[in-house]
Amino acid sequence: MSTDAELFTIGQLARRTGVAARTIRFWSDIGLVPPSARSGSGYRLYDAAAAARLDLVRTLRELGLGLDVIETVLSRARTVPEVAAAHVAVLDVQIRALRLRRAVLSTVARNGHTIEETLIMSKLSQLSARERQQIIDDFVDGVFAGTGQENPDAPAAGIARGMRQLPADLPDDPSPEQVSAWVELAELVADESFRQRTRSMALAGQDATASSAPGQGETPEPDQPGYQETIEHAGQAVAAGVDPASPAGQAVLGRIVAPGTPADQRAATLRQLETFTDARVERYWQLLAILNGQPVPPSAVPAFEWLIAALRASLSQPAS
Repeated sequence: MSTDAELFTIGQLARRTGVAARTIRFWSDIGLVPPSARSGSGYRLYDAAAAARLDLVRTLRELGLGLDVIETVLSRARTVPEVAAAHVAVLDVQIRALRLRRAVLSTVARNGHTIEETLIMSKLSQLSARERQQIIDDFVDGVFAGTGQENPDAPAAGIARGMRQLPADLPDDPSPEQVSAWVELAELVADESFRQRTRSMALAGQDATASSAPGQGETPEPDQPGYQETIEHAGQAVAAGVDPASPAGQAVLGRIVAPGTPADQRAATLRQLETFTDARVERYWQLLAILNGQPVPPSAVPAFEWLIAALRASLSQPAS
């Protein structure tokens, strides 16, 4: 610097840069923008280099960096690219949290949850991937204990593996449906009656062959015997409101189960259907599909529940 004309007071620097005078004074006090000189009266003066330094500090602050981080940049302890990269990582976490919060609030606005339900939803949705997986692992371990799931070739092992398949993390921008699905799944596996029902199915499945009813395997399998017939004929009967016990209902049953099937075989089929048909178990698989961004299979349970009622009615009728 050669003359005082090249120096600026705090007020002049504030007007030149648009940064408030009190902010310049504070940054100067903590050493981020030290004065270049002092006037005869002791006032702080700043040159063009100080003005450029001030502009850098303002820019970094607008990007959200803390004053301590800015100090390391200005002292060359860290480069601007290094700081920027670290800050991007922090922003990514903050953005994800905001998106998750938005998804929770969207779900609340749409479904009208109470304050208590909203708090539970928020807490559950913000669990880490490991914490969420642990909830499901504890559920599966309890359900399949003693069913041979430790043997990878055992029937229960494949079902247990499927029931553990949570996504590694909620999407960066989860939909309200995915937030709701996770909360519903957490509530479902915490329900003791559901745990007991699922365990009874797992134990019964140890000695059972593949069933045509939903709930036996990972999902209702379209290639299982009787599946397509049930979906087609019983599904149409459900849609039309046909009484399973009525003559029309029994006629539909005859398209699924051969009319000449002995009563003991019908009774065995009925027991198997009653054991492995459960709307909540089917819902478990649907929720996993939502969380994993997969197509949600249509519900097969209503058709199989209609078939169960029709079989009961056929067994209660006198033999012709």
